[in-house]
Amino acid sequence: MQFLISIFIGVLLTFFAASILITIGRIFQLWRVLPERTVLVYTFFGKVVGQVEEPGLFLPIMHFGPKALLFPFFGKAYTVRTQIHQAYLRNQLVNSEEGAPMGVGIWFEMYVNNPKAFLFQNSDPMGSLKANVATAVVKQLSNLKLDVLLENRDALSRKVREEVSPTSSQWGFNLGSTYIRKVAFRDKGMIGEIQRKVVNRLRQVTAAMRQAGENEVAIIHSEADKKASQRLGQAQAVRPSVIGGALAEIQREPEVAVALFALLDIQSTLKSPGKITLSTGNLPGVLLSS
Repeated sequence: MQFLISIFIGVLLTFFAASILITIGRIFQLWRVLPERTVLVYTFFGKVVGQVEEPGLFLPIMHFGPKALLFPFFGKAYTVRTQIHQAYLRNQLVNSEEGAPMGVGIWFEMYVNNPKAFLFQNSDPMGSLKANVATAVVKQLSNLKLDVLLENRDALSRKVREEVSPTSSQWGFNLGSTYIRKVAFRDKGMIGEIQRKVVNRLRQVTAAMRQAGENEVAIIHSEADKKASQRLGQAQAVRPSVIGGALAEIQREPEVAVALFALLDIQSTLKSPGKITLSTGNLPGVLLSS
C-alpha cells in the first residue's frame, strides 16, 4: 500500500514539476519552434542582435548565449513571414494620349528578403509598396497611345516593375512577377460610342460581303447567258442547213413530201386565229382559212 502511494505521489510531483519547467521555459523562451518560410528577428534594448531563419526546434541560448535569458524582459522577438504575397490593384486611373480616361488593373507578387529592413525601415511597408506600384502605373502609362495601352501590356508591366523594384528593396521586399491584367474604358459615353462604331463597322462588313456575293452571282449568270447565247447563235446558224438537208431528203419521195406539206398546212391552219371553212371543190380535204 505504501508503495502504491509513493508511486502516486511521484507521478503527481513529476506532473507538477514538468508543468513548472514548461511554464518557466515559455517565460524565458528557452526553446522556440520555427515554421517554414518564417524568420525571427531578436532585439535587445532596442537593438537588433540577430535573426534565426532555419526552421524547426532551436534554443535561443545556443545562438545568443546567456543574454538570451533576458530577451523576454529587455528584448523582443519579431516574427516575419517570408512566403510570397500577391496583391491586385483595381482601376488605377490613367489618361491616354487621345484624352481617354482608362482604368488599369495590375497584379503583382512580392516576398520579404530583408526582414530587418521590413521591420524598421517603414512603419507600413505593404501599404507603401502598393502606393508605390500605383504611382508607377500612373507614371509609366499616362499619355500613351490608346493602341499601346491595349496591346503592349508585357512591355508596360516590365517598366512598372523596373520602376518599383529599387524602392521596394529598401523596404525589405523583392518584387516578383508584375502584370497588367486589365485595361478598360471608364467613360460610359465613350464606351457607347465605341459600341456604335463597332456595330456600324460590322454592318459595313456584312453589306460588303453580301454585295460581293451578289456580284459573283451576277458574273456567273452573265457567263451562263453568254454561253447560252453563243449556243443559240450556233444553232440558228446551222438550222437552215439542217432543215434544207431534211427537206431535200424528203423530196426524193414525192408521196411523202405531199403528205408532209399537207400535214404542215393543216397544223398552220389550226394554229391560225381565223375561222375554218370546209370546201367541197375539186380538192377534197383541203382546208381554207378566212
